[in-house]
Amino acid sequence: MIPTPGQPTKHYGIGGVNYHTGETVVIFRRRKRRPQIAEFLQRLLDKHPHEVVYVAWDNVNTHQDNEIEAVVRSAAGRLVLMYLPTYSPWLNPIEMLWRHFRREVTHCELFETVKLLLQASKDFFDRFNQTPAQVLSIIGANPT
Repeated sequence: MIPTPGQPTKHYGIGGVNYHTGETVVIFRRRKRRPQIAEFLQRLLDKHPHEVVYVAWDNVNTHQDNEIEAVVRSAAGRLVLMYLPTYSPWLNPIEMLWRHFRREVTHCELFETVKLLLQASKDFFDRFNQTPAQVLSIIGANPT
């Protein structure tokens, strides 16, 4: 018998980018299910307590649920969900940033531990939050 390392430890990035300012909000979690998506939406609302937040996202099943609807209802009109057509990642600005993230952080990289990978991931978004003009360029936005 050859021993195997078992199931890989997975973490997921759940994020969004402000198309006007280049600011990102990203959380890393062990799961990417409805409670984590609801947590992310609440994080967006907390970051922008006086503005209406528009979220463009795909039709994945974790985006449609009572927990998500509860966050939308509790936002009292401050959270607007705009569902994109199926199989159209080019319409979602965060997808362009995820592609850049993969090229810079994970492409051809081997991390000794998941903790180091998560730290490199957080460092990427922290660094890019310091240079929002670069984020706007990556996502193809025209700053106003």
